Amino acid sequence: MTPGPDGGLDLPPFFTLHAYDTVGSTNIIAKELADSGASEGQLVWARRQESGIGRRGRSWSSPEGNLYCSLMLRPECDPLTGASLSFLIAVSLHRAIESFLPAGTDIQVKWPNDILINGRKCVGILLESKTGAGGDLDYIVVGTGINIATYPELKEGLPAISLKEAGARVTVEKLLSAYAYSFLERYTVWKTEGFAPIRQDWLDRAAALGKRITVNLPDSSFEGRFSGLDETGALILELDSGESRLVTAGEVFIVP
Repeated sequence: MTPGPDGGLDLPPFFTLHAYDTVGSTNIIAKELADSGASEGQLVWARRQESGIGRRGRSWSSPEGNLYCSLMLRPECDPLTGASLSFLIAVSLHRAIESFLPAGTDIQVKWPNDILINGRKCVGILLESKTGAGGDLDYIVVGTGINIATYPELKEGLPAISLKEAGARVTVEKLLSAYAYSFLERYTVWKTEGFAPIRQDWLDRAAALGKRITVNLPDSSFEGRFSGLDETGALILELDSGESRLVTAGEVFIVP
C-alpha cells in the first residue's frame, strides 16, 4: 500500500484518517486496525483498490476517481442490533450524495442498503463484523464504494450510474467529508434513540415502498407488496395470499 495525501479533508474529530494512494482493500486495513485494538472512528480511504470486494464475495471495480473508504466502529451491542447500522449508512450516504445532485433528481434507497439514482445503482456497501467472547460485537467495518467519475458494467443486478453522469459536481474529498458529517449526526441519534428514527429516515427515502417486488433467495424467489420494515430492519412482504412474510436476506427487484 502507498500512503497518499488527505487532500485537505474536513472531518469531525470522531474520525482518524488513514489515506492511501493504492491499497488491496480498505476493509482489510480497517479490520487490521480493529484487531490491533484501535478505537472506533478509524477511516481508511484510498484513491484506488486493487482487490476491492463487494457483497457475496463479488469483486468491486475500483479505478481512481471514485470514493473507496472503510469505517471501523465499536457499537457495543449484539449482532442483530448492529445489523441496523446498514440502514444508517444508507441514509447517511443518501443525504450526503443528494446535497450535490441537481434539484429534483430521483435518488432513493433500496433494501437493504443500495442507493439508486434514476433507478440505477451508484453505491456499494459491505459490512463485516467480528463478535467478541461475550457474544456482543467486537467491531463492525463498513466498506463503501461510490461511483463518482465512472461506474462498472455490472453483469448481474441493477444497471449502474456515476454521480457525474447524474449531474453532480463533487470531488472525492468533498463527498467523503459530507458522508463523514452525515454519518456522525445519524450515529449519534442511533446511539441515543435507537433504530426507530433511523428506520423512519430510511422508509422516507425507500424505493418501491407499497409496490410489488420480487425477492430472490439462493434456492427460491417470490413476489409480493413491500409494505415496510419491522423493528429490526427485516423487509415486510405482503403475499398475494394475504399473509405477511419477513425477509432478512435476499436480492430485491422492483416489478415493472
